[in-house]
Amino acid sequence: MSFHSGEIAVQTQAGVREEAQRLCSLINNVIKPTAQEFLRTQQLVIASTVDAKGRVWASLLTGQPAFVEVLNQQTLQINAFLLPENLLYQNLHDNPHIGLLVIDLVNRRRLRLNGKAEIQPAGEIKVSIEQAFFNCPKYIQVRHLETGITESLENPVVFTRQALNEKDKYWITQADTFFIASSHPEVGADASHRGGYPGFVQVVHSNKLVFPDYAGNNMFQTFGNLAINASAGLLFIDFEKGHTLQLTGKAEVIWDAERLNSFTGAQRLVNFEINQILVTQNATPLRWRFGEYSPVNPK
Repeated sequence: MSFHSGEIAVQTQAGVREEAQRLCSLINNVIKPTAQEFLRTQQLVIASTVDAKGRVWASLLTGQPAFVEVLNQQTLQINAFLLPENLLYQNLHDNPHIGLLVIDLVNRRRLRLNGKAEIQPAGEIKVSIEQAFFNCPKYIQVRHLETGITESLENPVVFTRQALNEKDKYWITQADTFFIASSHPEVGADASHRGGYPGFVQVVHSNKLVFPDYAGNNMFQTFGNLAINASAGLLFIDFEKGHTLQLTGKAEVIWDAERLNSFTGAQRLVNFEINQILVTQNATPLRWRFGEYSPVNPK
């Protein structure tokens, strides 16, 4: 596999081009046996998709263990808990690119799977894999799954707005985890994880956030996409109640060393301008109990 021009540009600016090139061999176009075994027990996936207006969204997918089913080395089928009117289905009808982040919060493991999706007649999502690779465990807070999927869950209720209200702001500033979706027009979509201590995401005003970028794997898939296409989506999960907060907008990477001083451990910052907000109550029947913070979170 090779990196696209945006990824190369960011790797070069960060001074890690040679290291990133060595890591390129970790990206496969098949689902290897280790990844297949990992998928058999997972119940939490973040999906990156693009809507008809070119806006990027990060969405939550959950299901029974192995709801992400491996059909063969290059094909998955997702049998998720989703209603037919879910935003994800709408987006995939317009744009087949999908980025998947399968994350195990208990064991701090995460697998990225990027490719093209096709919605099946019964609602399953079939994905042809173009990239598959594990990420490091950095900044993942441990959380334990408390309940399985129940049939007594109330139907999801979706609220749409253009600006954050006070409850949204509190949710974001107390968060220790969020997910970011990005997309390259030709290469495709990608979903990634971000973590830190509560307060690492700051609310500038009702339509703007700023958050730090800590030391990572130096491949810069997210920032590489943003260098080409500023559209991005953020997802915050209320792990205890099963609600989600989805934001779509534009992301700008800030390299100014002087501005980094207000964020401990930051190597870059991201300004995120919010265009639209979706709050979904009862987005998943799963619930998680907090365990412990990542030992590498900057203090």
